[in-house]
Parts: sequence; C-alpha cells; structure tokens
Amino acid sequence: MKHVLVFGAGLVAGPLVQYLLDEAGFQVTVASRTLSKAEALVGDHPRGKAVQFDVAKDAASLGELVAGADLAVSLLPYIHHVQIAEQCIKHKRHLVTTSYVSDGMRALDGDAKEAGVILLNEIGLDPGIDHMSAQRIIDHVHAGGGEIKSFRSYCGGLPAPEDNDNPLGYKFSWSPRGVVLAGRNDARYLENGHVVQVPNARLFATHYLMWVEGLGDFEAYPNRNSLPYIEIYGIPETDTMYRGTLRNLGWCDVLQKLNQLGYFGLEERPDLPGKTFRQVMAELIGKAGTDDLKAGLAAFLNLSPTSGVMMTLEWLGLLEDAPVSDKNTLLDVLADQMLVKMNYREGERDLVVLVHEFVAVYPDREERISSTLIATGDPGGKTAMARTVGLPAAIGTRMILEGEITLTGVHIPVLPEIYEPVLAELEQQSITCVEKTEVRD
Repeated sequence: MKHVLVFGAGLVAGPLVQYLLDEAGFQVTVASRTLSKAEALVGDHPRGKAVQFDVAKDAASLGELVAGADLAVSLLPYIHHVQIAEQCIKHKRHLVTTSYVSDGMRALDGDAKEAGVILLNEIGLDPGIDHMSAQRIIDHVHAGGGEIKSFRSYCGGLPAPEDNDNPLGYKFSWSPRGVVLAGRNDARYLENGHVVQVPNARLFATHYLMWVEGLGDFEAYPNRNSLPYIEIYGIPETDTMYRGTLRNLGWCDVLQKLNQLGYFGLEERPDLPGKTFRQVMAELIGKAGTDDLKAGLAAFLNLSPTSGVMMTLEWLGLLEDAPVSDKNTLLDVLADQMLVKMNYREGERDLVVLVHEFVAVYPDREERISSTLIATGDPGGKTAMARTVGLPAAIGTRMILEGEITLTGVHIPVLPEIYEPVLAELEQQSITCVEKTEVRD
C-alpha cells in the first residue's frame, strides 16, 4: 500500500486528505504543528495517522518522516518547500506542492532527475487549474494552425454573493498571512507589445473593473510577474500576457492605503505586543498623543473623514484602544486582525472565480475564446477553495504513485500527460471550466 505524508493541516488540506484516504486508498500521515488539526483531518480512519511536527523546530526528524513515505505533499508556506524537497531527493521520494516554483526549488531539477523523483509544483487552483485549463486551450489553438495574440487570466477566492457582508468584500478561505503577503509583490505584464512594470507601492492603484458573466463586476489587479508565462505556455507570438487577481469592489482602495501606512511591513518590531491599535496608528502617521486620530489619519491619507476607505479602516478596528495581537511585525498584526473580522461563519459559503480570455488568430479568422470556472462551497462542508486547491494536488499525487506520471525533475502541470487526466477527473468532481468561442472573419 502506498504511503503519503502530508505536511500541514490548514484550511485547504481536508479534501486532499479525504481523497487520498477514500478514493485513492492510500495510507496517509498528516504532520502538523497543531496535532488536533491533523487528528481532525484523519479522524478514526484505519489508514490515517496524525503526528505533531514543526518544520522550524523538528528539522532533525524531517528526513525520517520523509523516508517512511512514498511521496510527500507540502501544504506548508512555500519557504519550507525546498527543505522538504531536499529530503525527498535524499531519500528518493516524490514531492507535490500547490505553490509557485521558487528559484531554490528550480535549482533542484538536476538532483531530482538523478534521484529519479518528480517535484511537482503549482498543482492547486492558482497556480494549478489556471495553468492546466489555459494550456489545454493554447495547445488546441496551436494544433489547429492558430496563434495566441492576447491572453488574460483572472482568479479570485471570495465570499459567495449572499455572504458578502463586510466592506472589504472578502473572507479567508486560505492562509490570512499568505493573502497579506501577496500585497507586497511588484507586478509585470505585457500589454499590446509593451512591458508594464508596477511597483508594489502602486499595485492596488492599478486595478480596473472586470465583468464576469452571471456574477457582475469585480476589481482586477496584476498578479506578480506575468512575463515568464509567455515561455512557460509556449506563446512567444502573443502581444498581451496578463495574469490578475479578482476581488470584490472596495478591496483595492483600502489595501492601497494599508500599504501606504506600512501595514505590509515585515520588519521585526519587539515593541508591538502590548500596544493598542490606536497607539500603533498614531505612530504610523506621526500623530502620537493626538486627540483626534481619525482626522489626522484622514489628512495623512488625503481622504475625507467620511470616505468609504476611512469607514473600512475603522471597521477593521485599526483606530481602537484594543490591544494588537502578540506578533512582532505589522503584517502579522494586520493578518490576525483581518481574520478576526473577516472569517467565515457557520453555514456561509465561499466562491472561486477563474476566467481566461484569449484572442486566437488563424489564417482565415479570429477567435475570442473564454474559459470560466465558478465554484461555490458547501454550507457547513468543504469550501470551494479547499476543493479547487486540494483536489488537483490529490489527483496528481495518485497519478504519480500509480505510475500514470513518470516524469522526473521539477515540473508544473503544463504538459498534456498531466493536465488532460487531471482536468478530466476534476470534471467528475464537478469542477469544470466552461469554454466559449466567438468567431470573427
């Protein structure tokens, strides 16, 4: 019986663990810093096991854990993946992650090939289903003699419309820290043949409205560096390559101001624990000791005191006398507070939206092709985010262990031997990308 070791028991781990136990029939060990979370995932399943493990403190036992499995799945923050991958190579074990390939991971390609193992990354939702559904269309266009002249892709995990009840239009279905960390990125994309560079200070100021059929308007802003995907997807002919993030209306203006205030900072601040949000805000705007903090903040941000952004900052509690969380960076303080105010309540559903837009040119026609995935969570059950991130990784894991994927080295799922069967099985799980084509002579 094949044995899978899963690192992490967070918000997206449930469907993956359930699939590996019930549908794939594997033995599964879940290793988590919080033992109770791992125990909740495996329950009393006869092939499930929970162990307490902290990769930051138990590095000495990492190799022993990896050696006892056939494949490791890392759902930990991406900074730990290379450490786990090195042990997988040492013990000739495969690895699956849902994270972007880092430079450190990419550098292990040769060692992984020599060890005869695959390090399969970016097989979740975004990255993951976005790659697979886009590559399927691109390969189809190329096979028919066409060229991709424009590609735009957008993805977002949001509250379902009926549960969108806070001024930021967002609730957390995956790591709050990861969401806020993404706000530190610069961005680059190609627009009509010109490279556009967006510094982090302007990331959220570059948003525009994006309409999605059946759902309405969203805010779209660029996601990291889109340019490498011209080569990754094999479309050197394209004039436009844009990968964006979708959020509900109101998100970008508030995040832009939080960034301006310094709330995305990762500098260690041992003085933070014990302070109140009001004291922290007064320091950030240079108004310590002032009585009218709200007026000072509005002036600092060049906003009306009654603006929607100001009301949202107040709603978040960032002007209150309440103590901040026991963290040493402003980013972690913000992430903790956002989770307090923006978590899913019992019975609420989340929403995943993924949209691709292509312009494909053939000798005799032009086609505008769209691919749309809309998925909602089950009230009181699995979230759409957990299913769309966890199930692709679980299917990829099964395919590796059952010999359907025989590749070695560092890979992402842009090859047909990976994306075709994964997308087909996802459709059986009611995760379907709906494609539409409009032809113009």
